[in-house]
Amino acid sequence: MYKLLLVDDEEEVRKGILNKIEWNKWGFEVVGEAENGKEALEMVEKNVPDVIITDIKMPFMDGLELAKVVRERFPTTRIVILTGFDEFKFAQQAIKLNIVEYVLKPVSSTDIIEVLQKVKAGIDEEIARREDLNALRQHYIRSLPVLRDKLLTTLITRKLERSEIQEKFDSYGIKLSGSIFMVSVVSVDHGAANAGACTIEDEELLKFAISNISEEIMNKYLSGVVLIHNDHVVLIAGHDTDDEDKAVEHMFLVLEEIRQSLAKFLELSVTIGLGAACDDISCISHSYEGAVTALDYRMVMGSGRIIYINDIEPMSTEKVVFDDQKERMLSTYIRVGTVEEINEYLDFLFKELVEVKASLKDCQIYLIEMIASIVKVCKSLQVDIAEIFGENVNLFVDMYNFSTIDEVKNWIKGICVKLMGYISGKRRDLCDLQVEMAKEYAMKNYSNPEITIEKVCRYLHISPSYFSSIFKKKTGETFMSFLQRIRMETAKELLKTTNLKAFEIAEKVGYSDPHYFSFSYKKFYGLSPKEYRSNLNSQ
Repeated sequence: MYKLLLVDDEEEVRKGILNKIEWNKWGFEVVGEAENGKEALEMVEKNVPDVIITDIKMPFMDGLELAKVVRERFPTTRIVILTGFDEFKFAQQAIKLNIVEYVLKPVSSTDIIEVLQKVKAGIDEEIARREDLNALRQHYIRSLPVLRDKLLTTLITRKLERSEIQEKFDSYGIKLSGSIFMVSVVSVDHGAANAGACTIEDEELLKFAISNISEEIMNKYLSGVVLIHNDHVVLIAGHDTDDEDKAVEHMFLVLEEIRQSLAKFLELSVTIGLGAACDDISCISHSYEGAVTALDYRMVMGSGRIIYINDIEPMSTEKVVFDDQKERMLSTYIRVGTVEEINEYLDFLFKELVEVKASLKDCQIYLIEMIASIVKVCKSLQVDIAEIFGENVNLFVDMYNFSTIDEVKNWIKGICVKLMGYISGKRRDLCDLQVEMAKEYAMKNYSNPEITIEKVCRYLHISPSYFSSIFKKKTGETFMSFLQRIRMETAKELLKTTNLKAFEIAEKVGYSDPHYFSFSYKKFYGLSPKEYRSNLNSQ
């Protein structure tokens, strides 16, 4: 069953269309109706419909403006335009906006059903094509350039000389250019492959299906290559810009389309880690390390999203990725685990140390490496070591003052728990600061009609998805809801205390369209500005 949203400013037309058709019979579920483009966009963000049927001429935001925004932010959603005969040529210019069909007014149920069948057939065909195992298997066999993958694996795991990279790129036909490079890692969320309706059972084919869709989408927008490494799909992208903020913003758009496409066509929930940008392709391994580290924060941030390492560890100057699995797990538990988890993992590490009956020398090396990994976490997160270990401490000397291995274990447990508390406090402080800065920005700039989440995030130097998550978590409302409340409360005060006309108040609180201001005010308070002022005067 595909989700459908109906948008038309004439209620009679909307109700007529809704009541004419047995939607379920034709494979659709109506998830909402809206009377203008702005209201529709709010519903799209909430429900992400598969299909939108929209009129062209509407107040506040017309159908073509709506289509343009949907095309940029929800590229897998299909759009059907309702249009009068005199608007048809104008509507034809909207092909680039992902509009798939047109229906001429007046609308009949037969016309709508015919279009719905075409749209459904198109979606079904695309899903079937993605799931065609035989075609996928042949594509997989033809796409096994072993030398190419070996080079790319080396590129993301250790530093290579630029001259060597370019020489081998030319030899293997790899096209990757740009001024800024970023690495992303796509990871299937736990249980997602079994929970969805995807028919792909072979694990290797599943990874290739993810790789295939990711590469197809990435290559539409930028220079890049895709490979499978350590059970993850890795994307290496080059951006033709020197502006790092623009590169990150563009990368988020591409990754969001990949995430949505995997959810729609393979019914897979994935989390994507995004590493920091670098301007030297020979240092791209640092971005990969950051992307892998970002995935660890799935435990804190939640799955099914894009996690940018600079959002989580904004002060980090050196990203930490451990070659040894034990070091890596210890780092993960310290950064995002619970006290119970770190204690259990340390019990496991020390139990292993005792059970293998390591020699004194091997035992000392083991413990030194464990302490070194803790220090690396401190360094990566800019934590003052003195805050955790105390002034004038010599970790490796102090370790030899203990009599038993259990004493060493309890000492290291104490250090880890203290470090976890310090990191958690700093992260909360940073989130609180970012939310307060966003509120202050809204209070100072609410009169600007051009204010957007993207502008606020550029001001804060964080990504929109991370900002939306922390703002809602800290305040209980979205930033745009907070901004609207500030505007409405200010407008109400101006209506009460001044003789300014409604259009003048609209301009002062950030509405360039006075009609949309009145519409929004009435929806917020239940009274139009004129009705509110009349009630005041009658008291």
